[in-house]
Amino acid sequence: MTGDGEHTKMTFNQTWSMAVGGMVGGGIFSTLGVVVAIAGAWAWLSFVAAGLVALAAGYSYVKLAAKYGEGGGAFTFLREINAVGFAGSLSWILIIGYVLTNAVYAFTFGQYLGHVAGLGPWFPRAAAMAILVAFIALNLRGVGEAGGVEVFLVWFKLAVLVGLGAWGLAEWQPAMLSRGVPDAGIGVAFFGAASVFMAYEGFQLLTYDYEDIRDAERTLPRAALSAVVVVIVVYVVVSLGAASLVGAAGLVKHGEVALAAAGQQALGTPGLILVGIAAAFSTASAINATLFATARLARRVASDGELPPFFAADNRRGLPGRAISALAAAAIVLALIGDLGRLVEAASLAFLLTFACVNGIAASDSQSGLTRIVGWLGAAGSTAAALALVVRLATEAPEVLVLLVAVVLLAVVARPLLLARR
Repeated sequence: MTGDGEHTKMTFNQTWSMAVGGMVGGGIFSTLGVVVAIAGAWAWLSFVAAGLVALAAGYSYVKLAAKYGEGGGAFTFLREINAVGFAGSLSWILIIGYVLTNAVYAFTFGQYLGHVAGLGPWFPRAAAMAILVAFIALNLRGVGEAGGVEVFLVWFKLAVLVGLGAWGLAEWQPAMLSRGVPDAGIGVAFFGAASVFMAYEGFQLLTYDYEDIRDAERTLPRAALSAVVVVIVVYVVVSLGAASLVGAAGLVKHGEVALAAAGQQALGTPGLILVGIAAAFSTASAINATLFATARLARRVASDGELPPFFAADNRRGLPGRAISALAAAAIVLALIGDLGRLVEAASLAFLLTFACVNGIAASDSQSGLTRIVGWLGAAGSTAAALALVVRLATEAPEVLVLLVAVVLLAVVARPLLLARR
């Protein structure tokens, strides 16, 4: 999809499909059981709240990308306003967020595949490791998805998800939305939104490909923002429809494979298989896109002296081979030892911090009144959600919060010391 000629650049359809695929890729398949366990009947509202914060961030991202006329996302934006040290620190947090995200995708891939195949408890972790190893090999050889393949996979995923959600809504049973789970009130929706925010992070991968998008200044805003809106609607339809089919308790019980349970309730074994195939393609596609984008980001950050030079090295094909291997290896470790809920929450916190910064940059660095308003609202929403997630982790999983604080300290305090000793 990339190249020097204009004819090889991504069209609107390809750009939009990449944005949707990046979000849906592992989002709803990975997070539905997690958000229902937190928000119960208000899970749909959690997806709306998180989506609105993501929409504000998306607006800030595309405005900044157009202003500076280049890719690179948050790292580039911070360097453009001469916040070089902060750019380096935030890039470490963002890269760790992507590693956590790939661990979630791989974990989800293994769980759905193992559930459909009916294999033992050892299989999901083994499958998670295998899919990451496979994409190390593919990315080291420069084998990526063609634009047409990505477009087809995105529409296939959307058809399965919307079809499943519509089936559930056709058998609408409001009582099922809260059956078997505590009703803690509408306020829990905000904690649910903060905890599963990673379900919306995928659109920002487009900003790394800014130079590869045809008529990027016009195409990127239309594709990214409309994609976020569509994904919000899909998540709401699926969360309501799936809960109506199997009940909130059923989604929590099946946790990692919540949508497979809904598919089986709707269509029996064919529904189970169809959802399993969609989940496998979705998560595998998301791993591929996220791994390569993160490796390119790591190479760029290392080239600017903000990561060890190890990550800047290219292989014989001109690809960031060491970065690809190291980032995938870290994701393998997390997928083997991690818990889905904690991995999702940790990744969500990393992206909330990043989005808060990008919104703040857009608000303070723009002459447009609308951009300033949206930026400050997005920054406030991202910050509030991050604080809510910190509170939740402090009470529910303090060990995860301790690890995340250590990561932030490493990025902010230890990073300059480590780089100074190169």
